[in-house]
Amino acid sequence: MDKLIAEGLAALCQGSEKTAALIGPRLSVIASRLDRYTGEIERFNPRYGLVKVRDRAELVTRHIFDSLAPLEHIAGLLQNGGPLADAGSGAGLPGIPLAICLPGVPVTLIERSGRRANFLRNTLAVLGLSSVTVEETEMERSAPGRFGVVTFRAFHPLERTLLRSLFRLLLPAGPSSPAGVLAAYQGRREKTLAELETALEAGSGGAELIPLSVPFLKEERHLAVIRPGKN
Repeated sequence: MDKLIAEGLAALCQGSEKTAALIGPRLSVIASRLDRYTGEIERFNPRYGLVKVRDRAELVTRHIFDSLAPLEHIAGLLQNGGPLADAGSGAGLPGIPLAICLPGVPVTLIERSGRRANFLRNTLAVLGLSSVTVEETEMERSAPGRFGVVTFRAFHPLERTLLRSLFRLLLPAGPSSPAGVLAAYQGRREKTLAELETALEAGSGGAELIPLSVPFLKEERHLAVIRPGKN
């Protein structure tokens, strides 16, 4: 078991009982799959330019642990029903780490680049993640109204056109179920709050900013949970 991955998973579990309940019973399987996933990124990164990192430790900390920092919150949002989508998935972040820790949750990785989509398909085969599918398309052309949670890391800033495109992917509210939500990985609080003003002007029904702690990363991280408006 990779030492850094093991220590990071332990730190995530220590910080949250809910995260510990999700990771603890499957710790060895999760650690092994995250290790193999990291290896696949390292193998193909020089060719595909998947992430900008100096070494494996930075890759694991800034991308793998960062993807898992809001695990308990995203798992809670998924209790409302509906599958998860990772929009603009790129290297599969955060979709693949989340799928590894949430077995059985249907996950769709939406990625417009053919080369990166091929990387994702190959990686899913290596990891044996049968609950995850790759959708090679622009998110604007993805079929609407399908997901309980749409998450993303790569899009900055939170501008109006982007949010409208993402809102259309969400499940609409039903008689006994709420509408789907966006879960945006964000950095500094002040910058995110300023960008959320745009979200509220783009048909949002409200937003919540949740502070996150990423193991071994001394930088501000937040999850912005953005709900669509009723119209």
